[in-house]
Amino acid sequence: MRRLCTILARGGSKGVPGKNIRPLGGKPLIAHSVEQARAANLFEVIAVSSDDPAILQAGKDAGADMVVERPAALATDSAAKLPAIRHCVEQVEAAYPYQFDTLVDLQPTSPLRLPSDIAGAVSLLEAGDAENVITGSPAKCSPYFNLVEERADGTVGLSKPTNPPIVRRQDAPRTFDMNGSIYVWRRDVLMSGVGLFLPSTLLYEMPEERSADIDTETDFLFVTFLMERLQAGRAGSLAG
Repeated sequence: MRRLCTILARGGSKGVPGKNIRPLGGKPLIAHSVEQARAANLFEVIAVSSDDPAILQAGKDAGADMVVERPAALATDSAAKLPAIRHCVEQVEAAYPYQFDTLVDLQPTSPLRLPSDIAGAVSLLEAGDAENVITGSPAKCSPYFNLVEERADGTVGLSKPTNPPIVRRQDAPRTFDMNGSIYVWRRDVLMSGVGLFLPSTLLYEMPEERSADIDTETDFLFVTFLMERLQAGRAGSLAG
């Protein structure tokens, strides 16, 4: 089973300028994902794709096996991610004498995942017949119970009303917030150009504290705080 890990990072972040190479915990943000991929010990190749030479260099410095220059058309604010992943896969496979079986994409703005999360998501795909795996944490609001949406006339109502209505949250189907941290695909499924949600899509559950995604300055501060607390907790458990 050959596996490829891709890490895609644009250079034009507006919410947090330069966030993908901004120092977090003493290293560029993108370095955390490269190192987690390496620590998972699953991949023949770890590749960083970007339109920014500084990000490519940071990925190389962190230990990526290959860096891929992303075309400008795939690096705009409105560009979809899946075509950029496919481009990265094509470039890597052109440089290696084989195709990969499993493709894993790590979001560089999710630095709190563990290598075991990567391994768990990959195992969930490869142990069965799923076409792909996404990750998420338990949703704070349920569309069956306390998540409302606005109607055309400005009034609001429950997003997914049922008959009879659900009166206890515990009785509602489990729902999740996608965290975007890890995507796992069978190669042929991803390269065929289909969308994200497929008949056999599965979700690998991650806890909220490992699901933070950096999109704003507040997110960066929050992740810095969480990382320091998590590292302190792990150091304390080792000392004990």
